Amino acid sequence: MSKRTHDQVEEMEAGPSTVTSTSTSSLTPATNGSNDVNIGLLQLPQKRFYRQRAHANVFVDHELDYPKSPSEMDWSYHYPKYFTHPDQTEPSSIQNEKKVEWADVGCGFGGLLMALAPMFPDTLMLGMEIRMSVTKYVTDRIAATRQYQSMLPSNSTERENGEYQNVSVIRANAMKHIGNFFEKGQLSKIFFLFPDPHFKNRKQKARIITPGLLAEYAYVLKPGGILYTVTDVKDLHEWMALHLNNHPLFIPIPNEELTGDAILEAARTSTEEGKKVERNKGDKWVACFRRAENPED
Repeated sequence: MSKRTHDQVEEMEAGPSTVTSTSTSSLTPATNGSNDVNIGLLQLPQKRFYRQRAHANVFVDHELDYPKSPSEMDWSYHYPKYFTHPDQTEPSSIQNEKKVEWADVGCGFGGLLMALAPMFPDTLMLGMEIRMSVTKYVTDRIAATRQYQSMLPSNSTERENGEYQNVSVIRANAMKHIGNFFEKGQLSKIFFLFPDPHFKNRKQKARIITPGLLAEYAYVLKPGGILYTVTDVKDLHEWMALHLNNHPLFIPIPNEELTGDAILEAARTSTEEGKKVERNKGDKWVACFRRAENPED
């Protein structure tokens, strides 16, 4: 079997509320001490059932689904509280007025999304992840967490603001298609956390920060918006900082301005990679940049 054919067989479609019988987040019967069976309870997924290679070739055609333009994107599947489903004839007055504002590019297992969601319940956040099984894990994690939150008593101390209705994930190649999902200046924050370092010189063209790609990120990031980078690889940190410093639309944010920033702290510590670096007592390098105002025509 060829590598490409093997990849296609290995992959399966996933969505924000999809569950399958092969994962621990599938619809499973649960008992309450009697013979009665409650169907439809979701379990939090376990990573060992979502095995995937550490990295994906971003230049390979992964047969991804993406809209032709941001206006054609149906967000109701991802944020049903905020967007009307196409089949809904009487939309709520509060729906369809919001837009995704924060994007976590290469979100991994969703640690940042789950940390920030209750902190900013009125902000729509989207994780973009190219790996199939990892996307499926985050999808099932969000679905199970939403259901658990909805079942808690109103006075429960475990209830979180927003009940994670403001967070979702999509399988996408941001290097190719970020402009298909977001309009010009739509995002106020974009995160690049512990990206693939691509150590070999011939692989560096696949790094998530390159001069050509920065133009794409500047397009979807509004003036005043912030681009966050965090890595445990010093060479990659210097590479990203160099290209961002050289770009006219990105202004470095002094470290003293970032002191006490809860969002940056979550970016440093809440991801799986960030936690792994801490366990190994490794170093982390941070560089944040503010989107400059558009030059006058």
